[in-house]
Amino acid sequence: MLRLYSLIVLWCLAFPAHAVLDIEVTGAGEHQIPIAIVPFEGEASYDQRVSEVIANDLLRTGLFKLVDPAGKAPHDSREVNFSEWGKVEALSIGKVSKLSNGRIEVRFRLLDTVKQSELVAQAISSKDEQIRAIAHHIADLIYERLTGSSGVFSTRIAYINRQGRFNRLVVADSDGFGEQTLLALNQPIMSPAWSPDGNTLAYVSFEQGRAMVYAQSLLTQKRILLAALPGSNSAPAWSPDGQQLALVLTHEGTSQIYLVRPDGSDLRRISYSDTIDTEPTFTPD
Repeated sequence: MLRLYSLIVLWCLAFPAHAVLDIEVTGAGEHQIPIAIVPFEGEASYDQRVSEVIANDLLRTGLFKLVDPAGKAPHDSREVNFSEWGKVEALSIGKVSKLSNGRIEVRFRLLDTVKQSELVAQAISSKDEQIRAIAHHIADLIYERLTGSSGVFSTRIAYINRQGRFNRLVVADSDGFGEQTLLALNQPIMSPAWSPDGNTLAYVSFEQGRAMVYAQSLLTQKRILLAALPGSNSAPAWSPDGQQLALVLTHEGTSQIYLVRPDGSDLRRISYSDTIDTEPTFTPD
């Protein structure tokens, strides 16, 4: 047995000590979709340029390779010479116009340069101040058409920003523009949670010196106190239909899960664990 052990040790030592382990790292960059976003006709008249917002949205995903139009500026399918676009698979073109009623209209087309066909064509009208939202919408259309998955550029984000001694609950566009402060306190704010329709934000505030759960409308700024029971009130999570929220409360002892209506009514306990239950999440159904 001793001799067999010695042979095994010698066999292992026979391999070079300087053996190199090669690790190949791959990512989205290998399979990026080459696309050209041509500046929209008329967009220079506005502070927010539609083509730049679209390009930045797509670039952040890592799934697209932006190709410089190199001075070529078609704004209509009839102006496109597909032989000039051999380095791209998709081409975005469009036009921004002022309507007689004072609104703006953005006409957009997405072209497949390989099949020389039109993938998407849409005209969108809105107020001037919504031009950035229109650009995000177009980026969503491009993303979905070329990847098969829904885009999220038209969505909003919520976060806590600390400035000096103040904590701010902030909502903004998905790219960080259009910041709006919902609440500013010199006490902690945490756990922001979006309602399914994107119109209400639930969160935990310590403005009274302890954790309490609120829901605040982004449309009216109205706040509703959902839970302020003794102990901790935390971890709000919306149901998929927006008709109730799950919370974690400790007023009966350990952390347990409760349900409550968005107006603060019908609070009821649903977990009865001997230990701690926390961070509830609803299944999609």
